[in-house]
Amino acid sequence: MIKTDVLILGGGLAGLSTAYHLNKISGLSALIVEKEKYPGGTAASISKQGFTFDFTGHLLHLHDPYGKKLIQDLLKGNLREINRSAWIYSHETLTRYPFQANTYGLPDSVINECLFGFLKTIHRPPSAKKKKTPTSFKDWAFETFGEGICRHFLFPYNEKLWQRKLSTMTTEWQGRFVPAPKVSEVLYGAVMDQTKAFGYNASFLYPTKGGIQSLPNALSSRLKKKQLLLGHEALWIDLKTKEAFIKKIGLISFKRLVNTIPLNDFISLVKKTPARVLNAAEDLSSNSVYCLNLGVSGRVMPEKHWIYFPEKKYPFYRVGFYHQFASSNAPAGASSLYVEFSRNSKSKVRLSDMESLALKALKDCKILKPDNQILIKEWLPIKCGYVVYDFKRTKVLNALLPYLAQNGVESIGRYGAWKYSFMEEAIMDGKKCAEKLKGNLC
Repeated sequence: MIKTDVLILGGGLAGLSTAYHLNKISGLSALIVEKEKYPGGTAASISKQGFTFDFTGHLLHLHDPYGKKLIQDLLKGNLREINRSAWIYSHETLTRYPFQANTYGLPDSVINECLFGFLKTIHRPPSAKKKKTPTSFKDWAFETFGEGICRHFLFPYNEKLWQRKLSTMTTEWQGRFVPAPKVSEVLYGAVMDQTKAFGYNASFLYPTKGGIQSLPNALSSRLKKKQLLLGHEALWIDLKTKEAFIKKIGLISFKRLVNTIPLNDFISLVKKTPARVLNAAEDLSSNSVYCLNLGVSGRVMPEKHWIYFPEKKYPFYRVGFYHQFASSNAPAGASSLYVEFSRNSKSKVRLSDMESLALKALKDCKILKPDNQILIKEWLPIKCGYVVYDFKRTKVLNALLPYLAQNGVESIGRYGAWKYSFMEEAIMDGKKCAEKLKGNLC
């Protein structure tokens, strides 16, 4: 039987970071078990026929001084900073992101409706504003931006992304992800082509070579020999005996366990789980992302990084362009695209149908032109792509996470903590977890 102080399930960024920081600050032994044959989890890439495809757009937004320094050190000489060029396609028109600050170029009737609705929220009588506090994302969006902006973008886009009624979602997730511009910025962006960048991702960093896979590869290279076990899946876990059975390895004994795989999947692996915990885990909701990657001849959509599609006639919610992040992502004279669909994780899909719809729609909106020949197609499904912030989520986490903590489990990262986050945050989660474990075990 293999013995380790800390067993880490999942070799994504949170898991890799936990092991890296444990090595750095403690004398504890740590072992990572990852079912795939590569590190990185969803922050991974594949390379085929000269194209590099990530598991959808994975861009580095660095805000923490420590996280920024670490990532820049890991990718030293293989990193470039890029100013975002994000757009929205609606009413057969490209407008800048975010929609609420950039309606210039849309039909006059749409601009007027958006401005009128927005100004009504500003000049609403104080008594009306105090009538009720928004409890859902739908209420918050309507009271913040008004009917026009919601009808033409925020509602249809988010319904397409989240695949559910927005009245069932809380406001806990949207803080940094939905920019709320000033009144002057909304007005200016209606009459002028406003080039100001809004939001947490106004600029980003990306590897010059190797796709986003470069980051987990660099982080895993800093681990100890044989500390990362790839291609090995956990089949069951016993939190009482502190043992896990790993496919092709057998039993591993541990003192503490760090989980970074989707929380509901982890709960299903735990033996003798109380019924209340199992029942709570069933209420966790998520969406699957189906990413169709395309390599095409010719250069597509110059100077644009990605485009949002709120309208129902386009089946995807976003299309991005890897070759604009790094020229190495596509052969000379070619382009690499990612086309994102969202579906409830319990839904059944037919990739062939989605592919046909996608190719037709890409031609309809003129992203693909008659002279663009498709050279390669590659589907990369992500079973748990977005966790859903519905009204059950907080109650469920308040039932699950304390139970796991009482049994020596830290559940961290985007999927272990069941949250909407980005790559730097996953790495910082691993650092904080290592610090906590050092304090408890050393």
